Amino acid sequence: MRTVAPAAPAYSHLARMSTSIGLYEHASHDAPRLEHGYCTDDVARALVVVVREPQPSDELAELAETYLGFLEAAVAPDGRVHNRRDERAWTDVASVGDWWGRAVGALGIAAANAHDPVHRERALQAFGRAAAQRSPDVRASAFAAIGAAEILRAQTLTGADAARALLTDSIAVIPTVAHRSWPWPEPRLRYANGTLCEALVFGGQQLGNAGIVDRGLALLGFLLEEETSPAGWLSITGTAGSGPGDARPGWDQQPIEAAAIADACFRAFEITGAPRWRDGVDLAWAWFLGANDSGTPMVDLETGAGYDGLQPTGRNANRGAESTLAALSTFQHAVALGLVGPA
Repeated sequence: MRTVAPAAPAYSHLARMSTSIGLYEHASHDAPRLEHGYCTDDVARALVVVVREPQPSDELAELAETYLGFLEAAVAPDGRVHNRRDERAWTDVASVGDWWGRAVGALGIAAANAHDPVHRERALQAFGRAAAQRSPDVRASAFAAIGAAEILRAQTLTGADAARALLTDSIAVIPTVAHRSWPWPEPRLRYANGTLCEALVFGGQQLGNAGIVDRGLALLGFLLEEETSPAGWLSITGTAGSGPGDARPGWDQQPIEAAAIADACFRAFEITGAPRWRDGVDLAWAWFLGANDSGTPMVDLETGAGYDGLQPTGRNANRGAESTLAALSTFQHAVALGLVGPA
């Protein structure tokens, strides 16, 4: 279903949240909260968004330089990754949590797709350092798998052997066998559920393993069915998670969950061409426009800002980095698939 919206996302709020160092994590309404500093999780998401913009402005090109530099600095010599820093220095110990996976994923995407060839080479070098590590965490491994698969898809990049090894090991961490209580391979839906599906579909394709692809598609189909309301809109899992028999809707729904579904469905459509996956992206974008459990728009189309959470009474008015990037990312997919334009 084509929705009426601007022809392309606006990036003014993203620019307002950014500095020469990186991207502030939190906002009070639309003002950056400087005291909370920066995190690799969000900067990695931001690099993906600006790299994916087909016609970047000079401002977006500058942001790409900033975000890439932040991630390069975040990757320690041994491949572990820092997540948090203030205006002066990193404030944590480098490790292999979600932020490691996010950084690996973003660096792989940038190495394969950045507009600036210098950025592509720098991203590939940083990817190579981080790819020396492995994470036992399911979601960190899924994020990393997507970046490794991008390196393999590019074909012309050096470091394909390291990417293939990382992809193989990361895919092995993602559970695929249905839990005893329902078809999902975990006892409860948690967060970034769509990313597990995307990693299996895209990673399986790049490894030439049709069985992994099919399993990822089956899990994505289940997730869409589970998270679509009887009225036909997306009703995503809230921050408390959800399991078999839990009452719906769940609340404090996070925009990043809708974005993860859009990412997975976009990837599935790209690989299979099946209309149901294009429809899944449409559902995710409609969630941001207000086709959700509160009937509340979750994106400011004028600035590109995303709102921080969906509640029974409406939305959290804060517009932090994660929510903004979720809205922008989903908007990009909707534009790419022709789901946005004049009525």
